[in-house]
Amino acid sequence: MSLNSLLVPTYKQMLATLSAWLSKAQEQMGEEAERLLSAKLASDMFPLSTQVRFACVQAREGVCRLMGEQFPPSLQALLDEGRNAGDNPGSIADAKARIDETIALIEALPAGALDGDEQRPIEHALPIGLTFDLTAEQYARDWALPQFYFHLMIAYAILRNQGVDIGKADYVTHMFAYARPGTLPTD
Repeated sequence: MSLNSLLVPTYKQMLATLSAWLSKAQEQMGEEAERLLSAKLASDMFPLSTQVRFACVQAREGVCRLMGEQFPPSLQALLDEGRNAGDNPGSIADAKARIDETIALIEALPAGALDGDEQRPIEHALPIGLTFDLTAEQYARDWALPQFYFHLMIAYAILRNQGVDIGKADYVTHMFAYARPGTLPTD
Protein backbone atom coordinates (compact mmCIF):
# COMPACT_ATOMS: atom_id res chain seq x y z
CA MET A 1 0.00 0.00 0.00
CA SER A 2 1.36 3.40 -0.90
CA LEU A 3 1.59 6.21 1.63
CA ASN A 4 -0.68 8.30 -0.58
CA SER A 5 -3.40 5.63 -0.72
CA LEU A 6 -3.18 5.21 3.05
CA LEU A 7 -3.01 8.79 4.29
CA VAL A 8 -5.03 10.87 1.84
CA PRO A 9 -8.33 8.95 2.19
CA THR A 10 -7.80 8.57 5.95
CA TYR A 11 -7.26 12.27 6.50
CA LYS A 12 -10.18 13.25 4.27
CA GLN A 13 -12.64 10.73 5.76
CA MET A 14 -11.80 11.35 9.37
CA LEU A 15 -11.66 15.14 9.09
CA ALA A 16 -15.11 15.04 7.46
CA THR A 17 -16.22 12.85 10.37
CA LEU A 18 -14.86 15.38 12.87
CA SER A 19 -16.79 18.13 11.10
CA ALA A 20 -19.95 16.00 11.26
CA TRP A 21 -19.51 15.57 15.03
CA LEU A 22 -19.34 19.35 15.41
CA SER A 23 -22.48 19.70 13.29
CA LYS A 24 -24.27 17.17 15.50
CA ALA A 25 -23.23 19.13 18.56
CA GLN A 26 -24.74 22.27 17.03
CA GLU A 27 -27.94 20.44 16.08
CA GLN A 28 -28.34 18.96 19.54
CA MET A 29 -27.25 21.91 21.67
CA GLY A 30 -27.91 25.00 19.57
CA GLU A 31 -25.97 28.05 20.73
CA GLU A 32 -24.86 26.15 23.85
CA ALA A 33 -22.60 24.08 21.59
CA GLU A 34 -20.11 26.96 21.42
CA ARG A 35 -19.15 26.35 25.06
CA LEU A 36 -17.91 22.90 24.06
CA LEU A 37 -14.88 24.48 22.41
CA SER A 38 -13.46 25.30 25.86
CA ALA A 39 -14.23 21.86 27.32
CA LYS A 40 -11.36 19.58 28.38
CA LEU A 41 -11.13 16.00 29.60
CA ALA A 42 -8.56 16.93 32.26
CA SER A 43 -7.24 20.23 33.53
CA ASP A 44 -3.78 19.67 32.02
CA MET A 45 -5.12 18.84 28.55
CA PHE A 46 -5.92 21.12 25.65
CA PRO A 47 -9.59 22.00 25.02
CA LEU A 48 -11.75 20.81 22.13
CA SER A 49 -10.87 23.90 20.06
CA THR A 50 -7.20 22.92 20.20
CA GLN A 51 -7.86 19.24 19.50
CA VAL A 52 -9.68 20.16 16.28
CA ARG A 53 -6.88 22.46 15.15
CA PHE A 54 -4.17 19.98 16.09
CA ALA A 55 -5.90 17.21 14.11
CA CYS A 56 -5.70 19.57 11.12
CA VAL A 57 -2.06 20.41 11.96
CA GLN A 58 -1.14 16.73 12.05
CA ALA A 59 -2.65 16.08 8.63
CA ARG A 60 -0.95 19.14 7.10
CA GLU A 61 2.37 18.49 8.81
CA GLY A 62 2.38 14.86 7.71
CA VAL A 63 1.83 15.86 4.11
CA CYS A 64 4.60 18.47 4.20
CA ARG A 65 7.14 16.15 5.81
CA LEU A 66 6.40 13.29 3.44
CA MET A 67 6.66 15.60 0.43
CA GLY A 68 9.96 16.97 1.76
CA GLU A 69 8.58 20.52 1.85
CA GLN A 70 9.09 23.30 4.35
CA PHE A 71 6.08 24.11 6.48
CA PRO A 72 4.11 26.99 4.99
CA PRO A 73 3.36 29.99 7.23
CA SER A 74 -0.29 28.89 7.34
CA LEU A 75 0.74 25.71 9.19
CA GLN A 76 2.61 27.67 11.84
CA ALA A 77 -0.36 30.04 12.15
CA LEU A 78 -2.72 27.09 12.67
CA LEU A 79 -0.37 25.58 15.25
CA ASP A 80 -0.19 28.90 17.12
CA GLU A 81 -3.97 29.26 16.90
CA GLY A 82 -4.33 25.81 18.45
CA ARG A 83 -1.85 26.54 21.23
CA ASN A 84 -3.75 29.72 22.09
CA ALA A 85 -7.23 28.25 21.71
CA GLY A 86 -7.65 27.90 25.47
CA ASP A 87 -7.80 31.70 25.68
CA ASN A 88 -9.41 32.21 22.27
CA PRO A 89 -11.41 29.11 21.30
CA GLY A 90 -13.16 30.75 18.38
CA SER A 91 -16.46 29.33 17.19
CA ILE A 92 -17.63 26.02 15.82
CA ALA A 93 -17.81 27.76 12.44
CA ASP A 94 -14.09 28.63 12.83
CA ALA A 95 -13.25 25.04 13.74
CA LYS A 96 -15.20 23.68 10.78
CA ALA A 97 -13.49 26.20 8.50
CA ARG A 98 -10.06 24.89 9.59
CA ILE A 99 -11.24 21.37 8.83
CA ASP A 100 -12.57 22.42 5.40
CA GLU A 101 -9.30 24.22 4.60
CA THR A 102 -7.31 21.13 5.53
CA ILE A 103 -9.50 18.81 3.46
CA ALA A 104 -9.16 21.19 0.49
CA LEU A 105 -5.36 21.14 0.80
CA ILE A 106 -5.34 17.35 0.92
CA GLU A 107 -7.73 17.06 -2.03
CA ALA A 108 -5.46 19.38 -4.05
CA LEU A 109 -2.46 17.07 -3.71
CA PRO A 110 -1.26 15.62 -6.99
CA ALA A 111 -1.81 11.88 -7.41
CA GLY A 112 0.98 9.99 -5.67
CA ALA A 113 2.32 13.14 -3.98
CA LEU A 114 3.27 11.25 -0.81
CA ASP A 115 4.72 8.26 -2.59
CA GLY A 116 8.27 7.62 -3.63
CA ASP A 117 11.00 6.08 -1.60
CA GLU A 118 9.26 4.87 1.56
CA GLN A 119 12.72 4.22 3.05
CA ARG A 120 13.90 7.84 2.63
CA PRO A 121 14.97 9.40 5.92
CA ILE A 122 12.66 11.75 7.81
CA GLU A 123 14.04 13.80 10.67
CA HIS A 124 11.35 14.78 13.13
CA ALA A 125 12.49 17.25 15.80
CA LEU A 126 10.16 18.11 18.67
CA PRO A 127 10.24 21.52 20.38
CA ILE A 128 11.51 19.87 23.58
CA GLY A 129 14.79 18.95 21.87
CA LEU A 130 14.00 15.29 21.13
CA THR A 131 14.67 14.24 17.54
CA PHE A 132 13.41 11.08 15.85
CA ASP A 133 15.16 9.55 12.85
CA LEU A 134 12.61 7.59 10.83
CA THR A 135 11.98 6.33 7.35
CA ALA A 136 9.02 7.86 5.49
CA GLU A 137 7.08 4.64 6.10
CA GLN A 138 7.89 4.65 9.83
CA TYR A 139 6.96 8.32 10.08
CA ALA A 140 3.58 7.72 8.43
CA ARG A 141 2.81 4.59 10.45
CA ASP A 142 4.34 5.42 13.84
CA TRP A 143 3.91 9.20 14.08
CA ALA A 144 1.65 10.85 11.49
CA LEU A 145 -1.36 8.55 11.83
CA PRO A 146 -1.17 7.99 15.61
CA GLN A 147 -0.83 11.72 16.32
CA PHE A 148 -3.70 12.54 13.97
CA TYR A 149 -5.96 9.92 15.58
CA PHE A 150 -4.95 11.02 19.09
CA HIS A 151 -6.33 14.53 18.56
CA LEU A 152 -9.35 13.20 16.69
CA MET A 153 -10.24 10.79 19.48
CA ILE A 154 -9.70 13.35 22.23
CA ALA A 155 -12.16 15.59 20.35
CA TYR A 156 -14.62 12.67 20.21
CA ALA A 157 -14.15 11.97 23.92
CA ILE A 158 -14.68 15.62 24.88
CA LEU A 159 -17.88 15.78 22.84
CA ARG A 160 -19.18 12.55 24.39
CA ASN A 161 -18.16 13.68 27.87
CA GLN A 162 -20.08 16.92 27.37
CA GLY A 163 -23.27 15.08 26.41
CA VAL A 164 -23.20 15.15 22.62
CA ASP A 165 -25.08 12.09 21.37
CA ILE A 166 -22.51 10.52 19.06
CA GLY A 167 -21.41 6.92 18.99
CA LYS A 168 -19.52 4.28 17.06
CA ALA A 169 -21.71 4.66 13.97
CA ASP A 170 -20.74 8.35 13.88
CA TYR A 171 -17.08 7.33 13.99
CA VAL A 172 -17.21 4.85 11.11
CA THR A 173 -19.63 6.51 8.70
CA HIS A 174 -17.14 6.02 5.86
CA MET A 175 -17.51 2.25 6.32
CA PHE A 176 -21.16 2.25 5.28
CA ALA A 177 -20.03 2.52 1.64
CA TYR A 178 -18.67 -1.03 2.04
CA ALA A 179 -21.75 -2.50 3.70
CA ARG A 180 -23.24 -5.51 2.01
CA PRO A 181 -26.71 -4.59 0.68
CA GLY A 182 -29.48 -5.51 3.08
CA THR A 183 -27.21 -5.86 6.13
CA LEU A 184 -27.47 -2.38 7.64
CA PRO A 185 -29.57 -2.30 10.80
CA THR A 186 -32.88 -0.51 10.29
CA ASP A 187 -33.34 0.88 13.82
